[in-house]
Amino acid sequence: MEATGTLPNASGNGSQAGSPPHGPAATGLILLAVLAVLLATLVGNALVVAAVSTSRALRAPQNLFLVSLASADILVAVLILPFSLANEVMGYWYFGSLWCSLYLALDVLLCTASIGHLCAISLDRYWAVTRAARLNLRRSPGRVKGMIGAVWAAAALVALPPLFKARPRARVCELSDETWYVLASCVASFFAPCLVMVTVYCRIYRLTTRRNAAVLAARRGSAPCPGEASRRASWAAAPGRRCRSQHHSVSLCRRRLVRVRERRFTIVLAVVIGAFVLCWFPFFFTYSLEAVCGEGCRVSKPLFSFFFWIGYCNSSLNPVIYTVFNRDFRAAFRRLLAAPRRHGS
Repeated sequence: MEATGTLPNASGNGSQAGSPPHGPAATGLILLAVLAVLLATLVGNALVVAAVSTSRALRAPQNLFLVSLASADILVAVLILPFSLANEVMGYWYFGSLWCSLYLALDVLLCTASIGHLCAISLDRYWAVTRAARLNLRRSPGRVKGMIGAVWAAAALVALPPLFKARPRARVCELSDETWYVLASCVASFFAPCLVMVTVYCRIYRLTTRRNAAVLAARRGSAPCPGEASRRASWAAAPGRRCRSQHHSVSLCRRRLVRVRERRFTIVLAVVIGAFVLCWFPFFFTYSLEAVCGEGCRVSKPLFSFFFWIGYCNSSLNPVIYTVFNRDFRAAFRRLLAAPRRHGS
């Protein structure tokens, strides 16, 4: 998913082509680990797309962000990981200068698009908390698709420079090491969006904390609602119960249910953003620090390579996070995975 990846082992020249950078055992472990990440990324994110497309509980317009984010991760698995793996185990770039330019541009595009989606989702969450009534009227699929299109367009602008960089050495595939480009790409692809997301989620946390305190205070003086205990069947069977005679109480109950779902969704996305930052911060920090300080701040090649691959692992994490933290995704994944067995029986 990270796009500004200079390939750490790509610094070798053509004379190194005959000597692999890793021994047989290390090469085997690298192949197994990366293939496992690739398979998990493909299967997990395909399940996310299928779940949102087929589950009624997940058809809210804001989930289109998750579909687009999962699509970017699938493209990472198909277009980036196989070539990064080949470059890692061979120690040089085998695929020519033209595909090198396209590969680097796609890498930048997909990483920037991924964090752009997370930034857009965090802003959408903030608007949902601060102006829920107005946002629900305007949060149409068309509006969400427009935001997604803007994210991809901005990512494409950041990804353009690698397309025009000359490649004098065919066996080396790396981004420009000019300080201005390294810092500009790191800021645009990672640091600035992260600052926006952290600021927005701090404000969301403060607002929801105050709102929850107000709801708890209101609960002490109001009747309990049947749907609040997550019993949808009893809500359908007796929609009013104690709230039946009071229209205001019914509206309050429904608002509570909406807020519970919004809070659950916000928690999931906060974990997704946290995982992205933890996976990619070491790479971006060392990459930008080296551009500023030069050789004095350069980390060892194995450590930089480790940071590089930990970032790619993030593409497989989001479906796991949805499964652990979101009941609707768990139910949709179970249904999708159980369907082939039902058909075969």
